[in-house]
Order: sequence, then C-alpha cells, then structure tokens
Amino acid sequence: ATGANTADSGAMSGETTLGPKVRFDAAGLVALVERTRRDLYPDSGGGGSGVQLSSSLDRDLGFDSLGRMELLLRIEAATGLALPAETLETAETVGDFWQAVQRGRPQTAPRAWQPGVQSAPVAPPTAGPDGVCADKARTLLDVLDHHVAVHPDQVQIIYLDDDTETPITYRQLRDESFALAAGLQRAGLRPRQTVAIMRPTSSGYFFTYLGILRAGGIPVPIYPPARPSQLEDHVKRHTGILANAQATLLVSVPEAMQVARLLQARVPGLRGLHTPQALIATGRGCAPEAVAVGADDVAFIQYTSGSTGQPKGVALTHANLLANIRAMATAIEATADDVFVSWLPLYHDM
Repeated sequence: ATGANTADSGAMSGETTLGPKVRFDAAGLVALVERTRRDLYPDSGGGGSGVQLSSSLDRDLGFDSLGRMELLLRIEAATGLALPAETLETAETVGDFWQAVQRGRPQTAPRAWQPGVQSAPVAPPTAGPDGVCADKARTLLDVLDHHVAVHPDQVQIIYLDDDTETPITYRQLRDESFALAAGLQRAGLRPRQTVAIMRPTSSGYFFTYLGILRAGGIPVPIYPPARPSQLEDHVKRHTGILANAQATLLVSVPEAMQVARLLQARVPGLRGLHTPQALIATGRGCAPEAVAVGADDVAFIQYTSGSTGQPKGVALTHANLLANIRAMATAIEATADDVFVSWLPLYHDM
C-alpha cells in the first residue's frame, strides 16, 4: 500500500548523504513516518502536522511491533542503509529512528541467486514405503505421512513456552492429529465442512490444525480474545467471520468457552463447541474414517484483521501452500539440517 501525505517537521537539522544523488534528511523521515502511519492505521485520525521528531511511536502515533518493523523496512529502502540491529528494541520516538539513520551502514548487495546452484550438496529425496517423495507430495498430509514413514521419531517442532521446550516428533503429530480427527468425525464433522480454531499459540495447535485436515474439514483460524475490554469488539468481528465461513464446529480452550458460547448464540450454523483435549480423548484409539484430500482442496481459510472494514476470507489450497513453501525453500537453499525460528502466532497465515 502506498499513501501520500507530508508533514511539517518544525525545527529540524541534520542530513545524511548516501551518494551523489540520494539525500535523506529529518524532514524526509517525518514525511515517511506520516505516510507509513496513514497506510497502516488509516483510522488513526492523525493530521499532516501530527508527527514530530519528539513524537512517541507508541503513545502519540500508535505504532505496534509489526508497524515499527514496517517503518524500519521503509526507512532502509528509502535510505539504502542497514539500521543498527537494536533499533527496533530501543527506538521510542521518531527522533530515535533519525539517530539510527545517522548510525546506519550502507547495505551490502544480496548475493545473486541462480537456479540450481546450491551452497552445499543436498541429499536426493527419499521415497517412503509408498514410493512417494516429500517433494512430490500433493498435500500437507502427504508430506506428514512421508516423514512418518521415513523417520517417525525425528523431531519436527520444538515449541518454546518461556523456559520450557516441548519437542514434537512426526509420529506425535500423526498420532495426536489422528485422534483429534476421529473425535471430530464422531462429533458429526463431514468432509469439506469448516471448523474454526480459536486457541492461542501452543503445542496442541499443530494437532488441531492437522486433525481438521485429516478429518476432511477446512480449518478457519481465528484469534482468541486478548483482553476483557476487547470482548464486545471480538465477538462482533468473529460473528461475521464464522457466519461468512459457514463454520459448523469451533475448537477452543476451556478458558475461552464463555466467548465461544457467545459466538454460538449469534451464528445459527455453529452447532458444536469442543476443546482439543475432549476431541482427542473421544477419538483416542480410533482410526479416523479415510477422506480423500487433493491438491485443490482448501487447506485453510485466512481472514483479514478487519481493521479497515469487514474481515475478508482468502481460501488457500494445499497446492497454494506447497508451492509457496517450495519456492521459499529453493530461494534460501534450505536443507533438512536447517532450523527455523518463528515468533508469529500460529493463527497467522505465515
């Protein structure tokens, strides 16, 4: 998104020269901050003269953590500089960003990527007992089944909760999601019906998501209420999402069941509320009924935040997700020895 708005920077001084044709001064920074604010927070009501070097990013301008990251990326793109690594943690005002610009270093050109060129040898794909290679899989379930067949006790996920590490193997992913899938089918889920997931990030989120897929359902991630003061807005927004997605079941944690019942009362088609623990207990020891899932089946429906209007859903298929995953893996030359770290909530579409 792009916007156009300038701000009167007031009394400012200082200028950073990046080359014979590229100049970026404090007034330019203020204008960039204002444009970014208008793009990210169009309902903030800020006027063109609302940004100063002394403006607090949080209190005065309303930038959250993702907004600050977007601002930093835009500044680096505009200046050609790499800002100091601690900028996001320490910058509290627009002026702090200006100080970071003056300490920035010229960005190094990224290494040109050439298709087929690897920095390290990559082992050829290994076929499982069914003869299917992971890189030929058509669905996320095919990928999981392949890894369970080849190395079931290999750790796929380490979930971090403060100082606690919870390792999850491929076998655990398969077994727990199988049990949850059987529980969903016993609860009346039919193929291609949608199931909302309203639970915070946790190790069990993976079982819930994969269990819905295994049962033939379509997951619809929604975020749980963060604070009691947001409850009314949360219920209103998610009522629209659940109705639009035609959700038949909702999976949530016991702590959010009061909110889940408020949602159920407002969504006629939402016929069942379940905790993951109850579904797994019901389905434990029972193999879920096999459901054919193909590349063009929907792997989940992601809804926009609704900050600028009614939330809108985007249906992503297994083919969509696998194409994206494979493209990223190719671009960064990922191998099975690499470890990735993410702090995004699991209901986020990344």
